[in-house]
Amino acid sequence: MIARLCFLGLVVLPFTLLALPLQLALRALNVPLWRLLPLAFYRLLAVGLGLRVRLEGERLAKGPVLLVANHIGWLDIVAIGAVLPVSFVAKSEVAGWPLVGPMARLQRTIFVDRRKRTDAGRTAREMRARIAEGGPVLLFAEGTSDIGTHVLPFRSALLGAARDAMGEGEGAVPVQPLAIAYTKISGLPLSRADRRTVAWIGDMGVGDNLGAILSSGPKQVVLALGAPLDGAGDRKRVARTAEAAVRSMLGALNRGHPLPKPGEVVNRAS
Repeated sequence: MIARLCFLGLVVLPFTLLALPLQLALRALNVPLWRLLPLAFYRLLAVGLGLRVRLEGERLAKGPVLLVANHIGWLDIVAIGAVLPVSFVAKSEVAGWPLVGPMARLQRTIFVDRRKRTDAGRTAREMRARIAEGGPVLLFAEGTSDIGTHVLPFRSALLGAARDAMGEGEGAVPVQPLAIAYTKISGLPLSRADRRTVAWIGDMGVGDNLGAILSSGPKQVVLALGAPLDGAGDRKRVARTAEAAVRSMLGALNRGHPLPKPGEVVNRAS
């Protein structure tokens, strides 16, 4: 734990302080390289937190795409940000987190205040702007986090709002499922107690499990991309199909089995 705290204080914090003004300048100038600094930041942060991230499955769809994923904890943002150049849709509290909050802002994260129903219009406009830039946007489609043993129902209203923001019919962007699985700690399969170390459940704050995360051994995280889905279909059907794909991939990863083929997942979701 002491070594990780030293790494965070002596490497990640100085990098953040140096990168923030540079990232702000790149954003202001609209230079495409603005996506690279967040990747470097999250990779350093992943090292400091003991995360070992592996990407499996399909390739990330080119151009604008909506990624829909299950959600286990705030570590998901670090793991995904370390390997994929995405803009997140995150709850507004993330903006106030140490280290992650400032970089998330400059990564053009779309913050959603779930306490305000009137916030949907602003969120839709920001999502439309991100998609217009041609980059991937990631949505945690369950609307909450879970312990990571199963997938909660995807909220078709969330997916529908995202699609409304990004266009429908011929202008609709593809929807690509993403499964997040924490599979090992210190080289051993996760027990239920271990899952509570990495998961963010209920009203737990960031600091509530940070000590446990820092004091635990190396944590293996596997991110599995499924085949992109046609974003122009019925929103409830797209949500069900994406949910089935994520559930199948998560189950396979948790059991150490090969990922299912896209056709097998779609058939079960029909």
